[in-house]
Amino acid sequence: MLVSEILAIKGKVLFTIAPNKSVAEAIEIMNEQDVGSLVVFSRGEMVGMLTFRQVLQGVQKGSADLHALTVEAVMIRNPFVASPNMEMDELRRMMVEHHQRYLPVMDGHTLLGVVSFHDVAKAVLEEQSFENRMLKNYIRNWPAQEEEER
Repeated sequence: MLVSEILAIKGKVLFTIAPNKSVAEAIEIMNEQDVGSLVVFSRGEMVGMLTFRQVLQGVQKGSADLHALTVEAVMIRNPFVASPNMEMDELRRMMVEHHQRYLPVMDGHTLLGVVSFHDVAKAVLEEQSFENRMLKNYIRNWPAQEEEER
C-alpha cells in the first residue's frame, strides 16, 4: 500500500499554523480539530511540525506561559517527510527509526497531507481485512468450482 492510498482513506484535510503564533493558539486549534499535529508554514513553505510532544517539552523547559511561547520556539525544524509514492513498510520504518508519529506528505514543495501512526495502523487493518475476505471467499468457492468441472 502506498502513502497516497493511506491519504485517500483518511482524507486530505490540512491543519497548519504560522511559526509566530502562540503555542496557546496551536493547542486551541489541535483540540478543536481533534488532531495531534500541525504543519508549520511560513511564506508558503513548510518550516516545521508541531505535535503535542513538542508542546509538552516546551512546558517542561519552564515555559509555562503558553501565550508568550511561540510555535517556532518548540516546533520540529525540517521534519522527515513522506512522499506519496512511498510504500507503507518504508513509511513505518521511517516513523519508528526517527520517533516521529506524524509525517507530512510532500510532493515537491506541495503539502498533500499528514500521516499519523494511527492512520498507518488503520490502513494495515483495512488491508488485512480485505485480504482476509478475499481468501475466505476463494476458499469458500474453491470446492464448488472443482465439482462443477466434473
